Amino acid sequence: MTDSGKARWLVAGFTALMAFMTPASAEKSGGEAAAELASMLESYESFQSDFIQIVVNENGNRVQESRGSLKAKRPGLFYWETREPHSQFVVSNGETVQVYDPDLEQVTIHNLDERVSTTPALLLSGEVDNLDETYHVTSRSLGENTREFTLEPRNEDSLFVSLRLTFYNGELQEMRMRDSLAQLSVLSFEDIRLNAPVKDSAFTLEYPDSVDVIRDGA
Repeated sequence: MTDSGKARWLVAGFTALMAFMTPASAEKSGGEAAAELASMLESYESFQSDFIQIVVNENGNRVQESRGSLKAKRPGLFYWETREPHSQFVVSNGETVQVYDPDLEQVTIHNLDERVSTTPALLLSGEVDNLDETYHVTSRSLGENTREFTLEPRNEDSLFVSLRLTFYNGELQEMRMRDSLAQLSVLSFEDIRLNAPVKDSAFTLEYPDSVDVIRDGA
């Protein structure tokens, strides 16, 4: 995966979930499932965690693993830092997304248009009351305390084909995304701090004056 692909997706990998037989009564789809997911995400005033990101190709081979941390706060604030194996920062203020690659000495600034705003990880900080308009949503129970949601974009120009979110006791544990090339990217969260205080100043991007700054359309 290229650095630009990582920056656009903001997400990544993990291993397969344990399988459960799911009662039909626990399954939901369409507006009902979207409303349930929106209600859960809207309760997240802030979300902070470390993460492990693993990418698997169409043959099932692991092609990338990275580690880092993220912070999200409503409305619209997002901070993503990858530490291993390469450093990268992705920051959103709700209007733009800035991507800083220290190794490339480059910052890229994207307008937060409809396509970028539906990037999976931004669900943690963006508006979610129109999920049913943007995605076909289904949900099911995996055991007593685990809830799984699958989102399929209605826009054919989306950055992904399907996205699966897994919650345990209402806390988001994993994101699993598949793209049009059958590449699987899953993000596994660790040391989660849900609704813990976080200052707006934590969502700023600092970089040397010497780096190249590239803007959309420039």
